[in-house]
Amino acid sequence: MKVIIHGGFFSESSQSNETKVAKQQALERIARDSYDYLQTHSAVETAVYAVSLLEDDELFNAGIGSQIQSDGKIRMSASLMDGSTQKMSGVINIEEVKNPIQVALVLQKVDDRILGGEGATNFARQHGFEQFSTEIPQRRKEYEAKLAATGVGTVGCVVLDADGKLAAATSTGGKGFEIPGRISDSATVAGNYANEFCGVSLTGVGEDIVSGAVAAKIVTRVTDGFSLQEAFAKTFAELKPYDGFAGAIAIDKNGNMFHQDSHPSMVFGSFDGEVFETFK
Repeated sequence: MKVIIHGGFFSESSQSNETKVAKQQALERIARDSYDYLQTHSAVETAVYAVSLLEDDELFNAGIGSQIQSDGKIRMSASLMDGSTQKMSGVINIEEVKNPIQVALVLQKVDDRILGGEGATNFARQHGFEQFSTEIPQRRKEYEAKLAATGVGTVGCVVLDADGKLAAATSTGGKGFEIPGRISDSATVAGNYANEFCGVSLTGVGEDIVSGAVAAKIVTRVTDGFSLQEAFAKTFAELKPYDGFAGAIAIDKNGNMFHQDSHPSMVFGSFDGEVFETFK
């Protein structure tokens, strides 16, 4: 059983050492809590649990602490993929929901599994998700002063459970000051993908990740016989011609974990029951 999580790129928030340490500590706590949860839950349930904890921590740009768009509103996206059933579900530009990833979980059970905008928000309300403001004072201050972060913050989790099943979950509060209606990679197969062989979650510039179809390419290459390291190397090499900005975490069916970023500063952590690893 393995859990690996990411909290976006460090540059999306304050550059202070205090913030860096706080994020490392939060990642270790969440990774350990999620591994404990995994002992009695499935990969899908654990992926949602881990991402919910990340959404609840205002250090990260997802759920509470999400970025504010150019019209002053917060719109979030999240998706979940069950590697064993090959079902992907997600919400795009959902508003005033505390945990978008939990709405994605409910959508696993319906035919129309990816909803956007007002439809996503209405679905959440109809299924008991109360109105909740995810704005924090710092994001409002950044918005008003036009000093928002660089826009590469996302959270994600990949899980391998005791039955050998994989799941990936990803959530984002956006890049900040984007045009309303902009679609991120987080609720697409470019940013979040899993099958029986591999699971991958991405962070970075959504447009670059979509252009590179990054998550789907990595998983497809592992399925075709590449090692994780080989799949990452080839896929990230394909980002270089347009200086694509991305970071990814993954687990394969054998429990191998891997991470890579194109601009080294991704915040990640993993736990296998014995060893916690974080970025150096």
